[in-house]
Formats: sequence, structure tokens, C-alpha cells
Amino acid sequence: MSSLFSLTGRRALITGSSQGIGFALASGLAEAGAEIVLNGRDAAKLDAAAAALREKGAKVYTLAFDATDHDGVRAAVDAFEADTGPIDILINNAGMQHRTELENFPADAFERLLQTNVASVFHVGQAVARHMIGRGGGKIINIASVQTALARPGIAPYTATKGAVANLTKGMATDWAKHGLQCNAIAPGYFDTPLNAALVADPEFSAWLEKRTPAGRWGQVEELVGAAVFLSSAASSFVNGHTLYVDGGITASL
Repeated sequence: MSSLFSLTGRRALITGSSQGIGFALASGLAEAGAEIVLNGRDAAKLDAAAAALREKGAKVYTLAFDATDHDGVRAAVDAFEADTGPIDILINNAGMQHRTELENFPADAFERLLQTNVASVFHVGQAVARHMIGRGGGKIINIASVQTALARPGIAPYTATKGAVANLTKGMATDWAKHGLQCNAIAPGYFDTPLNAALVADPEFSAWLEKRTPAGRWGQVEELVGAAVFLSSAASSFVNGHTLYVDGGITASL
């Protein structure tokens, strides 16, 4: 049974992985046996994250590129594949948030959300999938959100982007399953991450969240690792186009 979930001999690229959910997923996949390719725009932060993983015995590469730059992504991925070897697993994790009431939401912030949360999934997904298709297999995991299914005041554009991620995931599966790729999404609930630092520090919001979530608490990023390992491994060989909610039950209850 353990061989179903083993990632030994596989190489995983995780975008936005110098901290938060991306770093936790990188660490978890490394423990399952994968080689890790960390990505971000800040080379110093990438180097620090890589050093932390190597201290745990992981084999780690760093690949600095802007996930919103189509040509830059293509060049970086193609060069890595040519110089180092195949990327077997891709986790599209790069994302951002901007909280403002919709009637006053800045147009430039809306465009940044679209580029970071949606376009990056297309850019990196396409660049990596071109190589996976040639090899006849690969795993793509897109990080969606509880906001894929739910909305809250002040984050309507973010909600729109995460709904788009789920539908883009379905489209990837529809186009690429015939080539041996499995393309799925993980939709985290409310997790204690740098992206949510302001909410975690707000006692009123935390009290509301604990009451609203059946599990009664914030999620910890390590609790996303099992879903990521499952969707990265042979155990999910016939799972395609699915969004897996890891949310403490918040989408299951009123």
C-alpha cells in the first residue's frame, strides 16, 4: 500500500514556495520521497527555504521566475527540463489577496489578482504540460480556495479568481487526461498563513471562524500535505478534474 503514495524518483515544482502553504507542501512532498523545485521571485528567500529543506535531507533545486510572465515561465521551465530533467509534478500555488469592498475595489488590484491567481496557473501549467504530454504522464495540482465555493464581504474579485482556478482545472483535465495527465485542485479552508496574518490576528474574526467551522479552529498548513501527496501519487491515477476541499467542514454546513 505504501508504494501507492510514494513519490520516490519524482520531481515536483511548487510555485510560490518560499513560505506558507507552498513551503509546507514542498516539505511534505520531500518527506514522501520527491525531489523539490522551489519557485518564487525573491532569490534570497528561495535560497533560505532551500537550505531549510536540505537540512532535513531533501534534494532541492531553486528556479526563480515570475509566474505571471508567460515568456519568462516558458524559458525557465524549458531550460530546467533540458539541463536538469523532467518535472513530474506541478503545484500551482502562487497567489495573492486584496481586501476592499467591491464598490471601491481598485481596477489595478483586480488586474493583479487575475494575473497572479489565474493567469499564472495557465502560464506555468501550459509550460510544464507540454513536456508532460511528450512523456505521456504527469500530475498538476492547482491551489484553489474555500472561496471557490463561498464568498465573503470585501474579497469578491479573489472569489472570482478562485472559481476560475477550479474551472481551469476541469479544462486541463478535459484536454490533457488523454495524454496521461491528472489535473486536480486542492481548496484550502482558513489556514494560519502569512496571507491570512491580518485575519489570524483579529480576535473577532477568529472567534467567528471557530464558530462557523465545524472543526472549530484554523487549519494548520501541514494538514494540506496528505491531500497533496495523494494527488501527486499513483493513488490518484483515475482522479481527474476534481477539487478537493480541505476546510474543516466549512463548505458542508450552514
